[in-house]
Amino acid sequence: MQLKIMPKKKCLSAGRVPLILFLCQMISALEVPLDHGEKAKLLEDLVQPPTITQQSPKDYIIDPRENIVIQCEAKGKPPPSFSWTRNGTHFDIDKDPLVTMKPGSGTLIINIMSEGKAETYEGVYQCTARNERGAAISNNIVVRPSRSPLWTKEKLEPITLQNGQPLVLPCRPPIGLPPAIIFWMDNSFQRLPQSERVSQGLNGDLYFSNVLPEDTREDYICYARFNHTQTIQQKQPISLKVISVDELNDTIAANLSDTEFYGAKSSKERPPTFLTPEGNASRKEELRGNVLSLECIAEGLPTPLIYWIKEDGTLPANRTFYRNFQKTLQIIQVSEADSGNYQCIAKNTLGIIRHTISVTVKAAPYWIMAPRNLVLSPGEDGTLICRANGNPKPRISWLTNGVPTEIAPDDPSRRIDGDTIIFSNVQERSSAVYQCNASNEYGYLLANAFVNVLAELPRILTPANTLYQVIANRPAFLDCAFFGSPLPTIEWFKGAKGSALHEDIYVIHENGTLEIPVAQKDNSGTYTCVARNKLGVAKNEVHLEIKDPTRILKQPEYAVVQRGGRVSFECKVKHDHTLIATVTWLKDNGELPNDERFTVDKDHLVVTDVRDSDGGIYTCVANTTLDEVSASAVLSVVDVPSPPFDLELTDQLDKSVQLSWTPGDDNNSPITKFIIEYEDAMHEAGLWHHQAEVSGTQTTAQLKLSPYVNYSFRVMAENSIGRSLPSEASEQYQTKAAEPDKNPTAVEGLGSEPDNLVITWKPLNGFESNGPGLQYKVSWRQKDGDDEWTSVVVANVSKYIVSGTPTFVPYLIKVQALNVMGFAPEPAVVTGHSGEDLPMVAPGNVRVNVVNSTLAEVHWDPVPLKSIRGRLQGYRIYYWKAQSASQRNRRHLEKKILTFQGSKTHGMLPGLEPFSHYALNVRVVNGKGEGPASPDRAFSTPEGVPSAPSSLKIVNPTLDSLTLEWDPPSRPNGILTEYTLKYQPINSTHELGPLIDLKIPANKTRWTLKNLNFSTRYKFYFYAQTSVGPGSQITEEGVTTVDEAMASRQVDIATQGWFIGLMCAVALLILILLIVCFIRRNKGGKYPVKEKEDAHADPEIQPMKEDDGTFGEYSDAEDHKPLKKGSRTPSDRTVKKEDSDDSLVDYGEGVNGQFNEDGSFIGQYSGKKEKEPAEGNESSEAPSPVNAMNSFV
Repeated sequence: MQLKIMPKKKCLSAGRVPLILFLCQMISALEVPLDHGEKAKLLEDLVQPPTITQQSPKDYIIDPRENIVIQCEAKGKPPPSFSWTRNGTHFDIDKDPLVTMKPGSGTLIINIMSEGKAETYEGVYQCTARNERGAAISNNIVVRPSRSPLWTKEKLEPITLQNGQPLVLPCRPPIGLPPAIIFWMDNSFQRLPQSERVSQGLNGDLYFSNVLPEDTREDYICYARFNHTQTIQQKQPISLKVISVDELNDTIAANLSDTEFYGAKSSKERPPTFLTPEGNASRKEELRGNVLSLECIAEGLPTPLIYWIKEDGTLPANRTFYRNFQKTLQIIQVSEADSGNYQCIAKNTLGIIRHTISVTVKAAPYWIMAPRNLVLSPGEDGTLICRANGNPKPRISWLTNGVPTEIAPDDPSRRIDGDTIIFSNVQERSSAVYQCNASNEYGYLLANAFVNVLAELPRILTPANTLYQVIANRPAFLDCAFFGSPLPTIEWFKGAKGSALHEDIYVIHENGTLEIPVAQKDNSGTYTCVARNKLGVAKNEVHLEIKDPTRILKQPEYAVVQRGGRVSFECKVKHDHTLIATVTWLKDNGELPNDERFTVDKDHLVVTDVRDSDGGIYTCVANTTLDEVSASAVLSVVDVPSPPFDLELTDQLDKSVQLSWTPGDDNNSPITKFIIEYEDAMHEAGLWHHQAEVSGTQTTAQLKLSPYVNYSFRVMAENSIGRSLPSEASEQYQTKAAEPDKNPTAVEGLGSEPDNLVITWKPLNGFESNGPGLQYKVSWRQKDGDDEWTSVVVANVSKYIVSGTPTFVPYLIKVQALNVMGFAPEPAVVTGHSGEDLPMVAPGNVRVNVVNSTLAEVHWDPVPLKSIRGRLQGYRIYYWKAQSASQRNRRHLEKKILTFQGSKTHGMLPGLEPFSHYALNVRVVNGKGEGPASPDRAFSTPEGVPSAPSSLKIVNPTLDSLTLEWDPPSRPNGILTEYTLKYQPINSTHELGPLIDLKIPANKTRWTLKNLNFSTRYKFYFYAQTSVGPGSQITEEGVTTVDEAMASRQVDIATQGWFIGLMCAVALLILILLIVCFIRRNKGGKYPVKEKEDAHADPEIQPMKEDDGTFGEYSDAEDHKPLKKGSRTPSDRTVKKEDSDDSLVDYGEGVNGQFNEDGSFIGQYSGKKEKEPAEGNESSEAPSPVNAMNSFV
């Protein structure tokens, strides 16, 4: 066996285990933990060979202005000591006062800032860390100071070049360490612009495919930046002048002796040629893992474009990049598979050229399997394997404790077989550190691996009673970091007496960790880890708690809010009650803005006065110590669009123009349409009119224009939220004048006098005039004649009057627009009429048919059409009441008028008064007025029913009589034949007695009723009659007086002792009955109270019947209230009709009474069905005992 030490890497502390407990131990971790911590304390008595933990890079370039620090850190038990070699020989640091070694470390510090030079300490350094178990060595560290040399002095001549020729400005920077970064700038330290035509090559030179006059300048400067020393070196400026062929000849003649010329070719177009690389093919070698950079720069006119392909293959998509305007091809992380032929192609309109670059990828050594530390127990076997690859293939060599194994002390347990060392039956003296070196011409690899021979009891390094908390339905990992030599076996148990856990449900990893793939509530409990080897046993207990997962019950939802509005996101969280949850809101995965508009309560995030910047993704994050859940929602802030801008007019023609614009921000709601408006600055400045609408996807519109208009346009955008503000107005565009293209509308011809024709029209507005000098040509002629058109040209008006026309004659009319440019199209012809005159003839043969007392039908013969002298509008009837047949005194009343439209020859006269004399006449009506009246025609209406008597009063009440006085009806509507009086008594309980009917002669206005009951209220119904029938009634109430002698003998019953005793007995009886009912009900029985009451009814409290000579109950079924106050007789004993009617309705519970043909009252008087008055009235429900006692006797 060879795996002995199984410690963990850094693990979470107990009680802080996250969503998933990661494996904290690595199977390959073979070292004894020597760092500080609990595990180190448990193993502090163990020994371990040295291990290099930190060292300087192999190629170590230092800053010569700072002290030199060469790092070398190592660990081991006991702690190792350090030594150095320089250039292959021992470096005695004690002899150099400038060199010190950091305490407890092998790091060298060379103090060159006080004295000495960095160049003195250039060389190859190697560190050795040694203790009693072996020695580990570092890489060979090549220390070199950085260099940033200056450019050599040189004289740069100005360059004059013909327009269109190629040019290369050389940089040739000084060789520094590390190499400089090259860039070109001017005297103002501004980078020179580069393009497909002008660009910098990988070597730093500046290439021009062809020069242009704008390339002329005197400050082309190449800069070299040395990052290590933070310095920049500058080359002398290069002057370039680009001239034409003629200028070139003049310059040659004047400056031939001191000016350098590039090329004498013509500046005509030419096919591409390569400036770099030269020829048709080249080779390139690169090391594995580096960046492969291939470059092709071509000249030509026009400027060539560069393309790249790989022969017999494709370029790797995810690792290929194009730089420097496609002139440089880069492949990162290059490997041997990237070897092959690459072609760059330069192409312009005159030709195409190709260059092939053959790429070979070499490789410095790289690990396939680096040797790993071994911890073995005495007598065990093991192997160290060192495998590396490279191009060419590296050579493998072994060292023991820093010395080649060939010359190291012999170890019988060790055998070397190429890249493998085999150990058999190791002993404690076999402990050592071995180094594997893999090298080829491009570099080397060096790895240290120790063999540590130990015999140790099992030890469990995980702290005892560690608590693991895991969310349900997720994996649980229980740690058991262990150590022992030989390698212990691991077993897990659950509970105090549980059996070993098996692999069918659980997973036991080689590093000792127990995995429960899907933890459930019943997995909670105590688990025991047992480590065994042949030397002993170790145990450790850990505890597992399974928690409910945190869930978001109500997630925030997508919201669309208008700018300035309010939005609320809800996030309702449920979590394990033993954990503390915190809810955090994020915006776009960052913190919420620090703004009072954002408020967070328990379950909600509220944003008020929403702004555009508030749009984004809002995330609710719920955290516990064990898990985290989140939910997100998008907030879209919408608003009306921003106004369009950049309005431009193009394609300007006489009658059309193209308007284009740039849409404003749609504010997260797509623009559905654009509305275009125009202003006519010439005719209606400041007034905008609708021009057109286009869809929200268009940004141009072809607009139709009218002549002679000074147009300005503006555009508005519209989305689902609303319409934007208008854009700024476009530039003005005035169209040329033209003849009108339309004529006036609403042309009419109507005379205002019998001898004229008034021609009117709706004039064109300024926009429609199409030019200056707008006028109208008005033409007319009689429709039925053969006359020629009469025409007149008038100014920009809307009316023209033609005089001297015949009366009401049809005319043909037309109105044509014209301006200085010409006439509008031929106008439409309309028909009009000259003026009207009053009709000359009255309607004849007027006849009247009386339908009833209030309605009559009138007939007449039409008048001749020629006599109308205008447009017939109808016939008008004048009628009036001439005489009252009853009073026989003539009165001329106000005339009434009824108009019948059109050519009707009959009509109805409604609303006439009965028994009256009327007269009427008929006239014809036209647009001018009425014609003469027909002869008056008289007619009379028959009798009707009268109105109610004007008043009814009750005077002189006595013990047994009442006197009634009344005024006749205001509208008798005929000859009164008699009056009818009906009356009935009312008792104190509002019951009505029998109804008595009495006829009174028509000439009477006073009547006395005798033999009435004393102290009794009576209700009276009074109406008049004609031969047609009864009229409306009037009601009143009256009361007979009280006999003083009888009143003195009456005693108040409420003060009598027998009455008080009776009432107490009744109350006691009712109380006893209630108690008995309550007892019987609790026992589940039934008590037929109603049947017993019916069987044993007290005759004293039964309602009085009709045959007893008493009246039925007179009451209000709702609340038994007394008669309304308004129904009582007023102090003057008079009553108006309206009061009487109201009193009748009150008695009838709001049910309107009805009358027979003779005027007698029928129906329900007290809300209940009653018998005929001759048979008396009877209540349908039993009255209370008190009512019974108060009934009439």
